[in-house]
Amino acid sequence: MSEALSPVTDDELHAFVDAQLDPARLSAVLAWLRAQPDDAARVLEWQAQRVRLRQMLRAIDPGPTPAVLTDVVMRASRKGRRQVPWLQAAAVLMLVTVGVAGGHYWGQAGAPAEALTVAASPRFVREAVAAHAVFVPETRHPVEVTAADEAHLVQWLSRRLGAPLKVPSLAKYGYRLLGGRLLPGESTPRAQFMFENPQGGRVTLYVAVFAPGQAPDATSFRSVRAGDEESFYWIEDRFGYALSAKATGPDMQAMAREIYAQLQP
Repeated sequence: MSEALSPVTDDELHAFVDAQLDPARLSAVLAWLRAQPDDAARVLEWQAQRVRLRQMLRAIDPGPTPAVLTDVVMRASRKGRRQVPWLQAAAVLMLVTVGVAGGHYWGQAGAPAEALTVAASPRFVREAVAAHAVFVPETRHPVEVTAADEAHLVQWLSRRLGAPLKVPSLAKYGYRLLGGRLLPGESTPRAQFMFENPQGGRVTLYVAVFAPGQAPDATSFRSVRAGDEESFYWIEDRFGYALSAKATGPDMQAMAREIYAQLQP
């Protein structure tokens, strides 16, 4: 067996999470995680726990997620949904959106650069792309609160995000509201609304409400690609929106403009 595929111990995986891994073993550990989705999921859960503890202690920003691990998550969410329970997927999402605590270590250790098309987008867009990849394939738990309780959903998410939210209608495009959920964000909670058409195709609208003075610069519609998924995003005042779906699906730009129009006062 080659060094790149040599067995990796739990001690090494823990060292990897804690940014204490011997740089000489980094390439072997990365290769192992790519080939072993179960171990990758375990590592991501450990890191999610570590991030939560650091946030509780008001630690410094843990840094960006290495692209190589983002790639592991994206591939696992598409190829192994039946093997990864939805709660485990939520831990995976937290790692992707918040970042790996050893982010600065990665640069020092010379990890291979595997840039994604979303890498240069604002953090909330990367969060949206990850949330879309994790929850759209779900059959049992795609949303926390269903559309049958829409009034409660909107009230609950508005209270948690600290600003009044609206749910746009995509009926003219053949999509009905499936429901929504609350998700972790960089410094404030996020909301995700999911829509579905009769064929089972799904679209998600991710909403970020930034703390005063923390919003990225306002921007008009922009598009990013992640594999076969496309996300249109825009920023206005304290709000950031990202609409995600399969790039071969609906006219995303038209839908984004429709949502923008509906959300105006």
